Amino acid sequence: MTTTQTFNSWLTYTKPNPHASVRLFCFPYAGGSSIIFRTWAESLPKTVEVCSIELPGRGTQMKSAPFSRLKPLVGAIAQALTRNQFAPALLPHLNKPFAFFGHSMGAVVSFELARLLRKQYGLEPVQMFVSGRRAPQIPDPDPPIHALSEPEFIEELRRLNGTPEALLENAELMQLLVPIIRADFEVLETYVYTTEPPLDCPITAFGGLQDQEANCDELQAWREQTNAAFSLQMFKGDHFFLHSAQSLLLQSLSQELQQITSKIDRLQLNSD
Repeated sequence: MTTTQTFNSWLTYTKPNPHASVRLFCFPYAGGSSIIFRTWAESLPKTVEVCSIELPGRGTQMKSAPFSRLKPLVGAIAQALTRNQFAPALLPHLNKPFAFFGHSMGAVVSFELARLLRKQYGLEPVQMFVSGRRAPQIPDPDPPIHALSEPEFIEELRRLNGTPEALLENAELMQLLVPIIRADFEVLETYVYTTEPPLDCPITAFGGLQDQEANCDELQAWREQTNAAFSLQMFKGDHFFLHSAQSLLLQSLSQELQQITSKIDRLQLNSD
């Protein structure tokens, strides 16, 4: 039997791996795209297939308008993961155990997506990896920045240290990027957390020791969002430690994913 994977502008499989035991969905930070994760498959176990989420306004979704609210964004991602025009009863991208990794904005998006999939399909990830983002029940202590004037907004981006200086100085490119990044910040800054039962999947939180956007206590509070195991790992670096400490982060991810896939493979062997 052969299978055909149809093009889906929301999803990027840089290294398709149909025999993988686990599919890892990766969610970018505000202003980021799937390109952040383009080399991750090379550093993770061969039992893991990496699928990056591409948000509107960038990459394969360059011509689509970005979302400015979380709920419709999460709903659209859920539809992209579950739709199959040829067999509506099947979930083509959720047809094997899956895990989520999200950094900053991506952590909030993946968390709310996990809650939505639980509600609508009775499905949960086997593991949640949340990175560089305080727990969702903690209100944002900072004033919103998405409506600032362009010079003030760009200065905030400079302070966060996630946008290369050469890009910030390029007025033509920033004219294209600022509306997308503004929309992403609006998604975060208008998000209202609602109380629901904790997830049943384990959560691992990652943080940067010098990150002023999410400190150790704020990351530790993710523990409240799971009925299963919780762990926290801190790395040297600021909010964008996933770049500066990427090799250590991927090493940690590899170890956890290897344990997950080994467990899944053992369970499958026992059931055969």
